Amino acid sequence: MTAQPPVVESGDPGGHGSPTATGATRAEGGSPDPGAPGIPGKPTSASRTTLSHIMTHNDTNLLGTVHGGVIMKLVDDAAGAVAGRHSGGPAVTASMDEMVFLEPVRVGDLVHVKAQVNWTGRTSMEVGVRVLAERWNESTTATQVGSAYLVFTAVDADGKPRVVPPVEPETERDRRRYQEAQIRRTHRLARRAAIRELRARRIADGILD
Repeated sequence: MTAQPPVVESGDPGGHGSPTATGATRAEGGSPDPGAPGIPGKPTSASRTTLSHIMTHNDTNLLGTVHGGVIMKLVDDAAGAVAGRHSGGPAVTASMDEMVFLEPVRVGDLVHVKAQVNWTGRTSMEVGVRVLAERWNESTTATQVGSAYLVFTAVDADGKPRVVPPVEPETERDRRRYQEAQIRRTHRLARRAAIRELRARRIADGILD
């Protein structure tokens, strides 16, 4: 069967774009993010996206299943499309907060990567992603095979962070995801602060590594 290019369409991810450049140095700042006052918000559904792709032999690892890196790229592509649509312009990947592989993906699987904005700060967004798989030639229910949470930063033409519209959760599920995203952000910032403190103590104690 001829390999098919990914297809991006709108749709409800039930969980949680154009490709974006990875910007590890553009992670969230350590101070509380007050959001974007004065900018009209956008509902979650405005940027919700599904990317679908059929897995071929070109996507496999040494075990014969689809390489995790292939799935991660699809996840980043779908999340990048969502971040760009919500922010109205370029957005770069700041971090992948979590990537969980639940089931192996196999050649001939039709993979659906469903993404939506869970939370927004002033210049950053958390995008939640669910990965589903079904056989390309069978009418069976798709199975969830993975999930991820990514943080994106919107940037202007000079690559500087720019303000994003606040996301407006529309359902109780959206509101739960917003609250859970806030918890993840709090944990990320606390972890970074704890690591900085540990390193500072080691330097103060004369321990160099």
